[in-house]
Amino acid sequence: MSGAEKTADNRPGPSPKAKRAGLLGVLLLVLAGLVVAKLMLRKFEYANVYHPSRQADSAITDLSNDGEDLFLVSADDTKLHAWFIPAKGDSENSDCVVLYCHGNGGNLTSRGPHYRLLLELGVNIMTFDYRGYGQSEGEVDEDGTYHDAFAAYDWVIERGFTGQQIIAWGESLGGGVASRVALDRKVGALILNCSFTSTPDVGAEWFPFLPVRYLASIHYDTHSRLPEIKCPVVVMHAKDDNIIPFHHSEKNFAAANEPKIFVEQEGGHNDGVFAAPEKFKEGLRAALKLMSDQKAK
Repeated sequence: MSGAEKTADNRPGPSPKAKRAGLLGVLLLVLAGLVVAKLMLRKFEYANVYHPSRQADSAITDLSNDGEDLFLVSADDTKLHAWFIPAKGDSENSDCVVLYCHGNGGNLTSRGPHYRLLLELGVNIMTFDYRGYGQSEGEVDEDGTYHDAFAAYDWVIERGFTGQQIIAWGESLGGGVASRVALDRKVGALILNCSFTSTPDVGAEWFPFLPVRYLASIHYDTHSRLPEIKCPVVVMHAKDDNIIPFHHSEKNFAAANEPKIFVEQEGGHNDGVFAAPEKFKEGLRAALKLMSDQKAK
């Protein structure tokens, strides 16, 4: 058949050029659809992982008249809000600093009851807001939260404390941040408080109908880091946690190196500090004991 192709009723069919153009159009539509779907999935992922608030729930003066309300600058020049709350009185633990990496909701001002209980054990506290939270600049992402924690760590070191005197405390999502600090910096101990193995693991449980493990861009993979972390580890979790299942901490504890201690808490994910305050403090006591034992060796 010469010239244009003909259909069964002898009408001219689309030319090869027209076919190629049509195929290209279909491919572009599919590609555009995939890009839109990816953007929507990323937005969905970030909306479920991060819940920042700009609202202040408390002031540093509610905790201490000697506290420092300050701003840090991360390695990528992001301005970050932080509090340094000094130890109360002449405590035997006043040479220790809890580097508090908070969870995915609220901001540093939302944890007043947590700080009060820790201060009762005579430690200093450095708490900071991730980018996009509270008064911190920027937009939050996983790598950014690591830079933010390193900036807080560096401030504590510049203040005159040693890495061995720093306890990296990770609350929920903050466990993924604190474990990165313990992996890349010298710390005296790591505390994982109601945290998870990784965000894809949690996401796969929350949304079993989605291929979360294949699509996730946020990981906070504490579980894979723990075999490489050499400092003492304390894992804290409640069996009644309704957000992060208890088995996440069981897996993390199994993956951690000795010395390590598991502290079973009471209450749900967010109210353990109210349901059983002594259990909450027990986590810090356990870390201080492990650090003391390490010094004695």
